Amino acid sequence: MIKYSDIDPRIKGFIFELDNVLFPEKEYLYQVYYLFASFLEYTELLNAKVLVNLMVQAYEKEGANAVFNTLQEHFKLDEKYRFNFEHLHTAAQIPLKIMLYPHMLTLLQDIVVDRKQIFILTNGNPLQQLNKIKHTDWQGLEKYLTCYFAEEVAPKPEPDIVHLLLDKHHLQRRETLMLGVTDTDRFCAESCGIDYIAL
Repeated sequence: MIKYSDIDPRIKGFIFELDNVLFPEKEYLYQVYYLFASFLEYTELLNAKVLVNLMVQAYEKEGANAVFNTLQEHFKLDEKYRFNFEHLHTAAQIPLKIMLYPHMLTLLQDIVVDRKQIFILTNGNPLQQLNKIKHTDWQGLEKYLTCYFAEEVAPKPEPDIVHLLLDKHHLQRRETLMLGVTDTDRFCAESCGIDYIAL
């Protein structure tokens, strides 16, 4: 696990993705599934526990994009419910705060103490990603975060949003570090000429 002491002290700006970098994506999605299952239990008299289990299994086997289709096929759900499912992803008031990975919380705290800049640069639906940010327990770090939604310019690995960030915050490429878990982030960093650490 990466520690702040392992990072070049000349770095002034740290760029993070959200999902599976700062916290597990499933911490958000499973709560959305719970809320959707509760909704279907009320409207269609289906068993919420069975629904949640099926959605979680679909997510773990095939990914988030397969969840509604799996549910629809299994229970012959009306297509109208897709809107409710997708709307929950962007606007759900989830019951539990999303917790940061402990080692990432420590890293963020160390960056703040050293007065360096923290950027969240995330792909995906901006409304959904913003909802995740709102429901994360940042432990007081939220005032030190600057957030960018790549979809509003061009999704990563396209470098446009990173160039914008560097220019706006007067950062040199050599002073900036991207940390991530996907090839998308790695390719983005490479195309921008900034260092990358795979977590």
